[in-house]
Amino acid sequence: MARLSEKPGQRFTLPDWHINSHLISADAERHRSASHRVRQEARALRNETNNKTKWNEHDNQTLLAERISSVNRWKETLDKCLTDIDVEIDALAKVKEAAERALQAKNLPLDVSIDCLTLRERRQAIDVVRDPVEEELHKEVKVIEKAKKELQQRVNEAFRQLCLLQEARQQLSCDHQRKMEALEIDRACLSLNVNCPNISFKVNPTRVPDRSTALDEWEQSSQRNKERAEAEMTSAAELRAAALLAIAQTNNELEAQRVATEFALRKRMRDLERAYDELKWQEQNTLEEIAEMKEDIRHLEADLQRKTQNLKVAHTRLETRTCRTGVELCQDQVQYGLMDEAHQLERTIRALQQKLAESQDALDALYRQLHRIQTDISYKAVSLMLDNKCMDTRRKLVVSTEKFVPEADSSNRIVTPTLSPWKNGQLEL
Repeated sequence: MARLSEKPGQRFTLPDWHINSHLISADAERHRSASHRVRQEARALRNETNNKTKWNEHDNQTLLAERISSVNRWKETLDKCLTDIDVEIDALAKVKEAAERALQAKNLPLDVSIDCLTLRERRQAIDVVRDPVEEELHKEVKVIEKAKKELQQRVNEAFRQLCLLQEARQQLSCDHQRKMEALEIDRACLSLNVNCPNISFKVNPTRVPDRSTALDEWEQSSQRNKERAEAEMTSAAELRAAALLAIAQTNNELEAQRVATEFALRKRMRDLERAYDELKWQEQNTLEEIAEMKEDIRHLEADLQRKTQNLKVAHTRLETRTCRTGVELCQDQVQYGLMDEAHQLERTIRALQQKLAESQDALDALYRQLHRIQTDISYKAVSLMLDNKCMDTRRKLVVSTEKFVPEADSSNRIVTPTLSPWKNGQLEL
């Protein structure tokens, strides 16, 4: 049989029941209202935060893009500056090499000038004269030394400027490299989104890194590097122009001095040839005069001999007539005639002896003059030989050293196309 349940311990009244139902309904309404308010606030917050997050992300994306564009512009500027400075370095290096070659090329003219001066020191006696050729050679040496000094200065300046350009390029290159790295980092940041696998929380990401710079300082640093590179390129361009001008001026001055020296040398050689020919003419005339003088001396000696014999005859006649005796020893016309003849012959003999002595003195003077002429001819021959050697040596200045091959006997060869056989003998002596 069915069993009845136990009775509740307390019994509520009907009003209590109604009040409880009313309270439950009121609480439900209140909680629903609170829940609705929270939901509305959550929706508003979600909308606001979503919009703010999207705009913040959009703004930062825009800032990153602008920053990338700004850095990229500076990178392109630095690229152009690096290209320009590389071109300037190459141009200045070529000018420096040209100046070094020009400096090296001055050694040959200097050696030639010194060789010419050394050769001309071998002139003899009166031909050791400070003539225009020697003056021009000394001027040439001074011009070459001045040109070498000027070119060496330009080479040193070009070397220092190349060092400055390399230093400026190094700074530009470092700045360019840093901007390339910054572009790579900012482009990587621009490509990040919520779906990327490599995003994560970081420790104190909002800290300011050490050695951070302000935006103005960053831009000023790049501007300084660019301005310094441009200033160094301007200085290098001016130095290149000055170096090229110095090379042209030194070459022109040296060429003008070379022409002046060779003009003076040719003029001196013509003077020497004229003096040589004049001396040869004087030598020939002197030899002819000596021959004539010798012939006259022989005639004088013969006449003196004949006059001496005539005097002997007159003396013998006078002495013989003193042997007359008595009245026959008289002073007749024959006696006076023989005495006059003897006195006349004595005066004639004295005059002939005096003239013979003068002729001998004149002959001795002619021999001395002939010796002096022949000695001076030998001096002129040596001088002409040395000047010919100078001209032969100076061929190196107009013929390139690659094509100029001196002859085996060039140090002893004598170029004298108009010399006589006697002059060739003198030169060989």
